[in-house]
Amino acid sequence: METSKMAPQKQAALVVGASRGIGRQIAIDLAKINTQSSSPQNHLRRHPLHSPFPDPNSPSSTINTVAREITDSGGDATPIVVDTRDPSSIQRLVDETIRHYGRIDVLVYNSGAIWWASVEKTPMKRFQLMQHINPEGLYGCVQACLPHFEAQGWKGRIIVVSPPIYSRFFRGKTAYAMGKVGMSVLTKGLAMDFEREGKEGMAVTSIWPATAIESAATAQITARDPAEGKDLRKASIFSDAVLAMLRAETKVVNGLLDLDEDFLRRECGITDFGKYSVVEGARPRRIMPKVFPRLEVEEQEDEGRRVDSSKLRKGMAKL
Repeated sequence: METSKMAPQKQAALVVGASRGIGRQIAIDLAKINTQSSSPQNHLRRHPLHSPFPDPNSPSSTINTVAREITDSGGDATPIVVDTRDPSSIQRLVDETIRHYGRIDVLVYNSGAIWWASVEKTPMKRFQLMQHINPEGLYGCVQACLPHFEAQGWKGRIIVVSPPIYSRFFRGKTAYAMGKVGMSVLTKGLAMDFEREGKEGMAVTSIWPATAIESAATAQITARDPAEGKDLRKASIFSDAVLAMLRAETKVVNGLLDLDEDFLRRECGITDFGKYSVVEGARPRRIMPKVFPRLEVEEQEDEGRRVDSSKLRKGMAKL
């Protein structure tokens, strides 16, 4: 996990799962906004480089090394250890962030557990681990941050690393898909809450890679077969899309389930993605569909008889 201060708006971003890969790149790029700041701590917190930083996709890359990368570049970052399976640990994470920075403007949830196998070959403990870290961890972080967004006048952004919803995603990895799609459901449902309750300053967005991204997982594959690198992109494409989503109007991104490449092409006008290829000149194979099914139905606006269990429970308590 990484908490960083962004400038010139003096915003604070909480990146959960920032030790390596995509999360590390997002934390570093968010902190780069800080380089224009004249805030004293951006200069006082520099540290000399005693050794090269570790491979960003290796276990040697940690929240501490990432924080040092940021501070050595003049940014401001605070590494905070969190167990996203534990609600009390999540609450301490958010409390510590508020203690350091006084606010949270952006929450990025990149923490995740992965196991791609059939139901038959996915042990119960592995299934439970993925649910604890993926949808439950996200839910806990969102809930812990919402009171602070409220205190800030309901102004903030939430970025979730989860996919668009479509049936092919379930194939061969049902247990994993149950958690990841659940995260996308949270994005859709929370976005509806924001819209229905008039919280126009809030937006929650899901993002997923259109092609395979260089990571600790892909490093194992390319170690066996270096030729596989031609189908990989750098994590910077994902980070660039996240930053573009944060710059976009809330009405454009609230409830959006999108891909990094598609958002950059549609909203930023980018057509040449060659600079993101790990192997120069390669054209990585797209692993995601070009068109996704619509989730809205004809009766989308018909809520029927709305039930609020929290109000029902309060009413029962008075009886």
